[in-house]
Amino acid sequence: MAEAAAATAVEEPKQSRYERYVEEITEDITNTLQEYGCQPILFVGSGLTKRYMGAPSWEELLGYLAVKCSSIDKKLVFYKQLLKDPIRIGEEFARLYQEWAWGAGHNEFPKEMFEEDIGAQSYIKYMIAAHLRALNPGNAKGLSADHQQEIEALAKIRPHAIITTNYDEMLEMIFPDHQRIIGQQILKGQHFSIGELYKIHGCVSDHDSIVFTEKDYEDFLKRKKFLSAKLLTFFSEHPLVFVGYNAGDPNIRAILSDIDEALPEKGGIIPNVYILQWDPSLKDDSWPARDKVIPTDGDRSVRVKLISASDFNWVFDAFAANPILNNVNTRVLRSLIARSYELVRHDIPKMKVEADFKMLTSAVQDSESLAKLFGIANINDYSKAGAQHPYSLTEVSKALGRNTWHFAAI
Repeated sequence: MAEAAAATAVEEPKQSRYERYVEEITEDITNTLQEYGCQPILFVGSGLTKRYMGAPSWEELLGYLAVKCSSIDKKLVFYKQLLKDPIRIGEEFARLYQEWAWGAGHNEFPKEMFEEDIGAQSYIKYMIAAHLRALNPGNAKGLSADHQQEIEALAKIRPHAIITTNYDEMLEMIFPDHQRIIGQQILKGQHFSIGELYKIHGCVSDHDSIVFTEKDYEDFLKRKKFLSAKLLTFFSEHPLVFVGYNAGDPNIRAILSDIDEALPEKGGIIPNVYILQWDPSLKDDSWPARDKVIPTDGDRSVRVKLISASDFNWVFDAFAANPILNNVNTRVLRSLIARSYELVRHDIPKMKVEADFKMLTSAVQDSESLAKLFGIANINDYSKAGAQHPYSLTEVSKALGRNTWHFAAI
């Protein structure tokens, strides 16, 4: 009997180092979600659209633009040698695209783009938008067939909000119930944080919103304070997951720099910030690093949690497990919050309240009177309410000779 048990024990497959790593990271994600009690915020970079939609990286986009425009008569490497910074290259390409549009490339653009009020940099942005729209398969099922399981797992996360620097519309296909907010729209109107997709660098649906050139980035930095304030609110209340970004990406460094300034203690790992990194070289005996130090502004740096994976399924599954918003339609929830906001901001202040000085004095001294002044009251004994209102609307309607409750509600 003992020999049989020993043989069974020997036959059990041994857990690999990477399997143990996956198990421990999954447990850490579960604990973080439980601690914060809410859905994560997703920060999505171009690496994810390249993985699922074949969208170009920044350098590949510059390469496409260089070939497309005959006014750019030198290879991309020339401009990399001359200007170094991709953003400065974008600025120079924008100038050359305007020149091309008013010459050999005139037929590449609609006639309304040759009016006086069209910006000089609109031509390159129009071409970027057209190129990315051409890659759009129309729906999530048309995205990479090799990664459909991953895409479905990503959708199940039901993130509280999504922030992206991507221009394409892939995320709108994966998260159709999230409300898209583009560029400077973030600074306008009322936003409810939940169920929103913030496209902070613009979108192909409005090519002029695209942040691409040196001038665009200067303008973006001028109005970045509001966005930074919103990010800090997100940071304090939610787990944050960066996916599709390289850890050294300037967008990540800028965001983490803002977070770093708000940290009460320096040097420790930030417990609710994860960077998901794709690593195709991982093997069974791999034991990846669990955190990463990322330089921010000046000589400062922050430590965040690092997740390395060649397959994102298990990571997305971990973030989607037992979601707080499970079985809740994000669009409906947004509508309810919006209606509550309108009620508090507009409807209630417009309601007429008859009050005199004596009533106000009494109300301030008595919390129950204050509640009644604003049409709010506590019901301590629910049976009293039932005694005073013993009939439902349906019963009232039947007593009046009607079949449905709608008649009594009129």
